[in-house]
Amino acid sequence: MAKYEKGVSVKEIARERIGILLGAAEENRSSPSVSARYVALARAISMKQRVRFTKEQRRSFCRRCGAYFVPGDNLSVRVLRGRVIYTCKSCGAVYRFPLSGGETPREESEGIKYEKKEG
Repeated sequence: MAKYEKGVSVKEIARERIGILLGAAEENRSSPSVSARYVALARAISMKQRVRFTKEQRRSFCRRCGAYFVPGDNLSVRVLRGRVIYTCKSCGAVYRFPLSGGETPREESEGIKYEKKEG
């Protein structure tokens, strides 16, 4: 087997191209078909090279239909019980993400305090 040459790895190039494609999808978010094509190309590169998306990249498009999320246009964002809920208006897919931080907004507003049990 041939050894790899020193320099930039294939996975680093793939990560860079994925970033470029998702940036282009952000710029063309007024045209859903163009931005969906950029997302599809980025996903194809990711699967081919087995490169994971970053957290921000994963949350920027629908994994079910491939639409690039534009809040208010094709994305509904709600905060409920310590979670952020994304609902894709194109296909109806629902994604739930935990809120980062200590207490949930509901606990803070109601003044609920939980004490840790010792032992």
